[in-house]
Amino acid sequence: MMPVSRNTYIGLALTGICLLSSCNLGRSALFPVKVNGKYGYMTKSAKIAINPQFDDEGVFADGLAPVKTGGRWGYIDTSGKFVINPQFDIADPFSDGMALVGSNYRYGYIEKTGKFVINPQFDGAGHFANGLAPVRVGKSWGFIDKNGRLAINPQYEEAGDFSDSLALVRIGGRYGYIDKSGKLAINPQFDSAGEFSDGLALVELAGKFGYVDKNGKLAINPQFENAGQFSDGLAQVSMGNRFGYIDKNGKFAINPQFDRAGDFEHGLAPVWVAGRQGYIDKSGKYVWNPTA
Repeated sequence: MMPVSRNTYIGLALTGICLLSSCNLGRSALFPVKVNGKYGYMTKSAKIAINPQFDDEGVFADGLAPVKTGGRWGYIDTSGKFVINPQFDIADPFSDGMALVGSNYRYGYIEKTGKFVINPQFDGAGHFANGLAPVRVGKSWGFIDKNGRLAINPQYEEAGDFSDSLALVRIGGRYGYIDKSGKLAINPQFDSAGEFSDGLALVELAGKFGYVDKNGKLAINPQFENAGQFSDGLAQVSMGNRFGYIDKNGKFAINPQFDRAGDFEHGLAPVWVAGRQGYIDKSGKYVWNPTA
């Protein structure tokens, strides 16, 4: 999502932050859970590791997770202790040693001590990956390096994080992909699209979602009402207003049955039924029954 950070795909939603399942950031094996309206974290074996106490949450990455309390975001470690006190309007998980944060509608980057390494100055921004991060300057998106210097000049209508050495961009209302030099690797041709993961990227054509490989060739034909990125070899997709999971051959591994679904990480995926969130394993079995 943008202008802060993209969700699984861009072109469909243009505001928000990366929280539960929207970012491919190498998260730790702790999983957010909601109990009685508060958020905490569980282990893969479904044991509470950090008691539910936060108003909102993000995933663990590089040993820290953004959490919200008292209207402000800060960062906790895996013991649940604050290591960066709540102070930001927006906070995303760490990636490439930096975290995107925002205050007063300006976005910059901090290191793990909470110190700014790139001061808040951008109108929108994404995550660092492969040493670059997308940023919006005025109405156009470009990419900066870790020193905050422009590496690819602002020229795109939208831009996503680098993943598998390619970044999603929008030119002339269509989505394609560039390499780290800014050269087009896959020409803009899609109605909307997502970042590469597991060698495939989500694309939309004529209102249906499918997947392309890094050559831009369709690997799974557009057929789904909605879809997410591949992670742990599976991707969430919806048919008949229900979400399930497909493998990289496009075959259902878990049949559509959920109201919403998130990406698999460390063998578990968040799913929602009747407004309640649970976790399933790759067989589709609940390891944490849906709670609110």
